Amino acid sequence: MSLFDAYDQYDATGLALLIENGEVSTGAIIDTAISRIEALNPALNAVIVRTFEQALEAVKAGLPEGPLKGVPYLVKDLNTWIGGVPASNGSRAFERFCPADDAVLIKRLRAGGLVILGKTNTPEFGLNMCTSPALFGPTRNPFDATRSAGGSSGGSACAVASGMLPAAHATDSGGSIRIPASNCGLFGLKPSRARVPLGNDQSEGLAGFSTAHAVTHSVRDSALLLDIAAGPMPGDAYAAPTQAGCFVDSLEGAFSPPRIALWTQGFAEELVAPNCQQAARDAARLCEELGCSVEEVRPNIDGFALRKAFDVLFTGNICNLLEMISNAYPGEKTETLVEPLTYACAQAGRGYTAADYAAAVLSVQQATRVLGQFFTQYDVLLTPTLANPPLPLDAVSMQNSDWPAYACQLLDELPFTPLFNATGAPAASLPLSHDDDGLPIGVQIGAALGNEALLLRLARELERAAPWHQRQ
Repeated sequence: MSLFDAYDQYDATGLALLIENGEVSTGAIIDTAISRIEALNPALNAVIVRTFEQALEAVKAGLPEGPLKGVPYLVKDLNTWIGGVPASNGSRAFERFCPADDAVLIKRLRAGGLVILGKTNTPEFGLNMCTSPALFGPTRNPFDATRSAGGSSGGSACAVASGMLPAAHATDSGGSIRIPASNCGLFGLKPSRARVPLGNDQSEGLAGFSTAHAVTHSVRDSALLLDIAAGPMPGDAYAAPTQAGCFVDSLEGAFSPPRIALWTQGFAEELVAPNCQQAARDAARLCEELGCSVEEVRPNIDGFALRKAFDVLFTGNICNLLEMISNAYPGEKTETLVEPLTYACAQAGRGYTAADYAAAVLSVQQATRVLGQFFTQYDVLLTPTLANPPLPLDAVSMQNSDWPAYACQLLDELPFTPLFNATGAPAASLPLSHDDDGLPIGVQIGAALGNEALLLRLARELERAAPWHQRQ
């Protein structure tokens, strides 16, 4: 096995350039990534399915001439199908499910030249901000093994932050890209709704809250991966606004400083830790140094109505999922196939009516209109990403059956991220701060629907002003 000693010094784009220029072989890069996974994963538990043999066969057969040809990649094991590879969604109910073919998203990633080495850990059905499924066990934070890597893309974030590879696939239905990015000191962009196809070829996930992209060290990797993956599918329920040109190209040229609104309080009076608030204020000052105008202003978002809508829509969709599971396992009690919290979530969904669901949709639409109007006055909303630095492992546990208490605890930790899932607008977490113990603290920037290029450009300027890639 030939290893590449300078592996840590390069992001995905940098590795691809080395391969293209003949400075290092694809084999050496993939061997190094495999070696890193084998060495680091036993302690961290980020990777739960390995496809090393298939990856090596793909390299041997010849990779597509994509912009990330030869770069190793991992895929989150949540509603993302790789042909011939188990797709458990972190649940015993899907433990034996193995799709026959790649989803469109996976086909696009492969066409971009990426070499898929396996799948990463996720909580059951992505229902937790901590990644601790009963099926596979907890994923640990590389900065402190007693802390959570975040969720639901915790396995992917842990793999990138620990140095297994420079980028990994992630999904987001309430913050699941941005939460682990914040916890693990990474850049995590949630694209606009429908910008990137879902990994199971469905046109909608969790009432339109779900989207897919990646966690990365560098902003340019995120932009390039978005160029590779973005694009509509026939029959999509939604359409993202058309992007003029490539996202990578938006990172260069003259920088036009945006108008930034700063807000550090929860929209439903959630308590936000002082160090998380300070991280956002520090980021605001850095933005001012870049020439941005910053004003502290609260968007007129009804946080209490959004929390209620989140509860109704999520429980209703999980209720429907468990009905499907029940039909697939006749004669077997559904509660034995899923974790206690998942079953409790579905039970809560059964308590709501069709009118409740319709009212939740109206609440989401109202918030979407309010945020859209807000972004006619300001270009970017800057907030903390989370209410607290990385939590202890299992601080938010699915091994209980009290859904109302769990949902309250979960949403108290997420005062800012679900807004952008509900409205479909893009948002990103940037690794600009740490607490006194050295644990990462992210700050979130969000923009109007379709404005990923604006977020990527601002993030790139902040990355240049306060480099974070060396902080792994």
